[in-house]
Amino acid sequence: MRFNSIKGAVTAVFFLISAISVAAQSAAPPMSPQAVTPAGVVQSNNWVDSSTGHRVFKLTSENESKGLYFNQNAFTPDGKEMIYSAHDAITDKGANGIYVVDLTTLKSHLLISAPVGSIVVARKSPIVYFTRPDDTTLYTIGVDTGVISKVATLPDRATSIASLNADETLVAGSYDEVEAPKHSSDLDQKIKDSKSIGDVIEATSSNKAKSMDARLADHVPMSLFVLNLQNGQVTNILHSTDWLSHIQFSPTDPTLLMYCHEGLWNKVDRIWTIRADGRDNTLIHKRTVNNEIAGHEFWDPDGKTIWYDLQIPRGQNFYLASYNTETKARKWYSVERDAWSIHYNVAAGDKLFCGDGADYAQVAHSKNGQWIELFSPRESPVPTEIDQTDLVQSGFMVSTHLVNLSKQIYLNEPNVRFSPDKKLVIFTSNMLGPSYVYAVEVAKAKITPPATGVQ
Repeated sequence: MRFNSIKGAVTAVFFLISAISVAAQSAAPPMSPQAVTPAGVVQSNNWVDSSTGHRVFKLTSENESKGLYFNQNAFTPDGKEMIYSAHDAITDKGANGIYVVDLTTLKSHLLISAPVGSIVVARKSPIVYFTRPDDTTLYTIGVDTGVISKVATLPDRATSIASLNADETLVAGSYDEVEAPKHSSDLDQKIKDSKSIGDVIEATSSNKAKSMDARLADHVPMSLFVLNLQNGQVTNILHSTDWLSHIQFSPTDPTLLMYCHEGLWNKVDRIWTIRADGRDNTLIHKRTVNNEIAGHEFWDPDGKTIWYDLQIPRGQNFYLASYNTETKARKWYSVERDAWSIHYNVAAGDKLFCGDGADYAQVAHSKNGQWIELFSPRESPVPTEIDQTDLVQSGFMVSTHLVNLSKQIYLNEPNVRFSPDKKLVIFTSNMLGPSYVYAVEVAKAKITPPATGVQ
């Protein structure tokens, strides 16, 4: 699917974000990044955050490297390696290549050179599915072998895929059935006139909202499709003039697909599921309060629970909500304003959650929200004298700061995720200048103070 106006906005601000980011961070290094390690050695790529007591380290070495979007699988089946992307702003003009890093040795290497479009990492097989820009061919590359194969041909107007199903027999995506209108924007001029990073953030945020509103209002005919990887057959399972996006197969049910009606959240019924054959198109969350919003939906590792950001109303009361597709049970965990995050994620077992925080320009307008957060859910007590199983179950999240992101420029979103062993929270950050992928340990660091000479 093509996002002409939004892609234009991203392209326009990319280089300016990098330049302002480097200047801003070098002027005032955050959270004492040159902290003393247990061995007493100063390292800028491995430190204990003095604000939180948790160890942070860089996973990637390429400038402007970034993790995959928060709701995508990023790990090989054995959990030992992680896929990410990076680009060379000079030679590749901002185009992405695919890289892989060993989470044990932290050694990384280029897997496939730029330009790469969509990236989908298989959960069962050590392979990555990818596309090239303006190319309807679907490729795979072996993570261990580096062997590239042509797998199938996508529909004529589709140049990307979004998700691979649990048994690796289907991929899914969407495409515009006609050329989407292009809308002019004065973003470039506003950026040139900007005097601070705050001006850039405000201009970009305003332009994004206008672009999304215009794209929704265009009612471009779209198709949601699945492609059979065994025979190459493409099936359009849903036609719509709504904007279809965020397509995600259940990680355990190969026939269950989640997608969203994209647009400004207060104008859409966003979260839906559908079967891979087009049956059971179902709205997951129906608005019941004026200006209520729900979005940034993602699957629980159990493959049957959907989690999402819920606000009733927008910008006032915040919840991390869930819906079980089998039992229909719902849970709403309240989140404090300053702990609200653009994206959340969950470790297998639903005992730990993480969030990537937000700056003041985001919907929560939090005054102290720029942190990588760890969340622990607490259930509200339920009276036993009456049956309340059909009602929404409530609770709240207890938050713990993991990383101080006071120097993060949130035009580059951190997109948090847990490592497969649940010991790390992984995120993208420009807190030290260029964008890199970092990891923070969930457990607090055990530090041996350096020798002082005093016996």
